[in-house]
Order: sequence, then C-alpha cells, then structure tokens
Amino acid sequence: MISCIIIDDEQNAREFLQGIIERYFSTKIIVLRTCSHVQEGVDAINQFKPELVFLDIQMPNDKGFRLFDCFQEINFDVIFTTAHKEYAIEAFKHSAQDYLLKPISQSDLNEAIKRYEKKKERKVFSADVGRLMEQFNADPFRFGKIAFSTEKGYVLEKIGNILYAEALGNYTKLFTFDHRIILVTRTLKSIEETLPTAAFYRIHKSYVVNLNYISKYDKTIGLFVELINGVKLPVSVRNNAGLINAITSKV
Repeated sequence: MISCIIIDDEQNAREFLQGIIERYFSTKIIVLRTCSHVQEGVDAINQFKPELVFLDIQMPNDKGFRLFDCFQEINFDVIFTTAHKEYAIEAFKHSAQDYLLKPISQSDLNEAIKRYEKKKERKVFSADVGRLMEQFNADPFRFGKIAFSTEKGYVLEKIGNILYAEALGNYTKLFTFDHRIILVTRTLKSIEETLPTAAFYRIHKSYVVNLNYISKYDKTIGLFVELINGVKLPVSVRNNAGLINAITSKV
C-alpha cells in the first residue's frame, strides 16, 4: 500500500483527487492527509512520513516548490499537479519528475501510479528535484545566462534564477532563487538595462524585481510587493502605475 499526502490550496481539487484515489485505487493508495498550503504539508510529511506527495505547483499565496526548502533530505517521491500547459510541461519532460495535468482523470492517475511503481521497483527515489528546479528557473522566454562583473571576474547567472536586484552605491546586489547574493560591480541602472524588460521591472530607485516571483502586491499601508520567499520590497509612487500594469498584464 502506497501512503500519500495531497497538497493543494483548492479544496475542490483536494477532494476531487482524494475521491478518485479512494474510489478507483483504494487497494493501492491510502491518503494520510490533505493539506491546503505548503507549511501544513511540511508538518504532515514530518508527522506521517508518506512515500508519495501529490503537490500543486501554483498556489496564489505560495509556491509548491518551497516545500523542498523545508527538508535537508527528500525521502519521499513527488507527483506534481498543475493546470499550466505551457513551458511548465516542458520542464517536467526534461526532468525525472512526474506530473498530472488538471483536471486529473482516472486514466492519467493510473498511468502515473504505474510509473511510480516501476520507479519504486528500480529503487529510484525522489529523483532529481534539483534538475526540475533548473528547468523552472530557466527563463520562460529562454534568455539564458548573463555574465555579471564582480571584483574577482565574472559570474554567469541564469536570468530566471534572479529574484531581485538591490542598489548599493556603484555596486548592485543580486539575490537569487537558491539563496545566494552576488555583488556586481555595476550600478542598478546598468543592471536594469541588461535584464529583459518582459520579466523585470524597476519598482523603486533601489530595487528591480523579477515579476515572475512576486506573490503579493499591497497598498494598504504604503506600497510594497512581497516575493515568494517572504521578502517585502517598497514600491515608489512614481513606479506604482507601471508595476500594476506589468503584473496585471502577466495574469
């Protein structure tokens, strides 16, 4: 019997997947817990130690991938669920991970379970999450890498891996998806001119952000954006209208 946990912010999606499992696959899979957000999923994984996790990628107030930041070792396997049919699917095709496209059908789930069982027989556990992350971090418009000058030479960085850039006098600090800080020997204005305008926007005299990683825009007390890693950055009044246009045009 395969023990599993379902993580999805939509109650209907959780109940639908659980219903399919309990109706058609009750002899193979047992659902230990359904969770509405990443932290609840982390707590459930630590408590129940499931073999398999069904993980929604795109949740309005969270990112499914953040789950992996909460574990030093991934000792469970993952089947991602997604409603996105575009570049996201290519990322899965080029990685070791499996996925189900919403709305999930009985036949698709059956095939995914068969693949999981074969993987389990070969003892290939939670394969290469890092490889999948590389695919998702790659810019969807395939801009590739940029060579940023540093005091020691150059750092080649994937554009899609940059969360935001912060001005530091004649220098710029780049903050990356994988928690690194790169000190670049160029001004923020120069960096802004280098980065693709389709993905990056100058929200403040001190900050340029990757629009793909904004999880929230708030104007209740001042103006600021919150990124998927919880960092909050101010938005200037001057750049506010342009930011709103940029983020709404991406929805």
